[in-house]
Amino acid sequence: MFLTKQNLAMARTLGVAIVAAVGLGGCATYKEEFATINSRLDSLDAKVQSAAQSAESANQSAQQANQSAQQANQRLDQLETRVQQIETAPRRKPRG
Repeated sequence: MFLTKQNLAMARTLGVAIVAAVGLGGCATYKEEFATINSRLDSLDAKVQSAAQSAESANQSAQQANQSAQQANQRLDQLETRVQQIETAPRRKPRG
């Protein structure tokens, strides 16, 4: 069977249409993959922000605890000094 010019043109058009359909179909797949990737990135971003806020909160709590510990140590030092003064003071004689 010999191909006429009309059949050849039709075959060429059909070939171009098939290639275009396959090419555009691939783009749709990429769009879905990009949407999935973007969704995962958004989820990870939210988790990172949450972790950063938790870390900042923990840091503030640690600073407050450190400050309280320093104040407690200062008070303990004051009490220790006072106890040493009382212990080394001369004994009083009881009245009576």
